[in-house]
Amino acid sequence: MTTASAVQPGVAPGFTLVLGGARSGKSRFALQRAEARWRHPLYLATAEVRDDEMSERVQRHRAERGARWACIEEPLDLVGALARVPDGCDGVLLDCATIWLSNILLKEGRDAVATRTREALAALCASPREMLIVSNEVGLGIVPDTPLGREFRDLQGWFNQDLAAAAATVVFIAAGLPMSLKGGL
Repeated sequence: MTTASAVQPGVAPGFTLVLGGARSGKSRFALQRAEARWRHPLYLATAEVRDDEMSERVQRHRAERGARWACIEEPLDLVGALARVPDGCDGVLLDCATIWLSNILLKEGRDAVATRTREALAALCASPREMLIVSNEVGLGIVPDTPLGREFRDLQGWFNQDLAAAAATVVFIAAGLPMSLKGGL
């Protein structure tokens, strides 16, 4: 049984999906692309700080972005966060769709995933701003040894397929190198 969205959106012209594995360079690529394109970018962060290591990671990312970036931290409500983007912002970098989906699965449960991903995809496609979405390609590694891990891998793969179908541009990052899967670089 798949949970790929029942609504198949058209291609959104300002929507770019950046896929890759952990530490592939996908966030760095997306950040550099955003800074080259937008004067007033917004970083939409989905991670939550729950320990010292994550706190250090967030601080490092904030320092890398610098003062030019506005930021909204929202682990669950992407639709609401997109509605709160300031008017002067000319582009949104969502980092990352994988953490967001994990948050939904763990906090709201499996039954919420299809509705929440469908709503998020519609909001991302309807945004009047350019969108860069970072997401992990989780299906290239080992098969998870737990039912929850396998379920998450499947859900993320289906969500990535929906994101890629809606995106005008899809870039896959491996070892810091971008490869165009759809559209151009």
